[in-house]
Amino acid sequence: MSAQRSSPTWPSSPRRVVVTGMGMLTALGNDVASTWEGMVAGRSGIATIASFDPSRLQARIAGEVKNFDASGVLDKKDMRRTDRYIQFGLVATRQAMDQAGLPARLEGDEAERTGVILGTGLGGVGTLVEGISTNATRGPDRISPFLIPMGIPNVGAGQVAITFGMTGPNFTTVSACATGGHAIGEAFETIRRNDADTMIAGGSEAGVYEPLVGGFDSMRALSRRNDDPEGASRPFDQGRDGFVPGEGCGVIILEELDHARARGVGILAEVIGYGATADASHITLPAPGGIGAVGAARRALAKAGLQPADVAHVNAHATSTPEGDKAELQAIRTIFGDHAEELSITANKSMIGHSLGAAGAIEAIVTILTMREGCVPPTINLQHVDPAGEGLDLTPHAAARRDVPIALSNSFGFGGQNTALIFRRWTE
Repeated sequence: MSAQRSSPTWPSSPRRVVVTGMGMLTALGNDVASTWEGMVAGRSGIATIASFDPSRLQARIAGEVKNFDASGVLDKKDMRRTDRYIQFGLVATRQAMDQAGLPARLEGDEAERTGVILGTGLGGVGTLVEGISTNATRGPDRISPFLIPMGIPNVGAGQVAITFGMTGPNFTTVSACATGGHAIGEAFETIRRNDADTMIAGGSEAGVYEPLVGGFDSMRALSRRNDDPEGASRPFDQGRDGFVPGEGCGVIILEELDHARARGVGILAEVIGYGATADASHITLPAPGGIGAVGAARRALAKAGLQPADVAHVNAHATSTPEGDKAELQAIRTIFGDHAEELSITANKSMIGHSLGAAGAIEAIVTILTMREGCVPPTINLQHVDPAGEGLDLTPHAAARRDVPIALSNSFGFGGQNTALIFRRWTE
């Protein structure tokens, strides 16, 4: 009989958490490098929907992932048995693990001390749409036995562990557009309290299907600028008329600092703050003045031991909805006061659309790259700034060189759920 392992001790102070790997799929590219290159160039990945005929819809544009290939992590049989959002998660996780120098499959103590929090706002909706259609047209006895394991939202995190061997904490965050922020924040807390040494964290979404797009449009949430797809997502612009749906995935590898140092892996950034709040106000509209966002940011700042003036940059949630953007701008002014006009602010969704549960994770990666590269990607399509944004540096039209030692990334979801993540540029 093998000796029983002793349980990890509760740390006397919170442990430091760093980022050692990143993986990403967006409408601009199928990895981190291509997405970043497209963002810095100010290029839009939004186009008329190509994955199905959108002619019955009034909103017919999206930021779809193009030329996606999961064959590097799944064989043909397994690809048929995994929803698109799960495939996104597996591919982005492998990219992040490769950068972090992690093996093809974890074993032993390393597996036990590694967990997964892969969030999704919608889960396997492509599978569910197909299954419901089959039920309606052919009957319940023709439903695939994989409908449930492909469709439920927690299986993405489970499949990452099954594929790559992690046996530590494993679950899924589901909080609409705040999902990716919650996943990274809760993974950060898991390591800080010594429940894991390494966490795979992020969000994945594949929701560009006719009923889903039609459903969002029936809420009047989507842009109908079908004749100008690349100009349709217009965060902070007075002419914005709704968000553009997108799909994609962002995954980061979080590690306890000494664990990463012992492995000799390169450190990309440090996570130093996380806050989460609820508006308790309205199912879709933000609380007046963005007060929930203010609370999340203030909690993250307090946890990081920072003052608002210590932050140089904000990666905004900025979906291109009339009320959401206005509330976020008001929140930024409340959080930062006079320092608000010294910040650089950017809205990544202007180029890739809104990938819902993946958005917070994708934007966290862009925030890390902004700090590392000293370059703020632009907010494109910003022709006439909302009065609430006058005097703020919203990085219009073109990328800007900027020294960014510390940055805040915001994510807010339907239901009034808010997250704030604070990253610090890594220096020894």
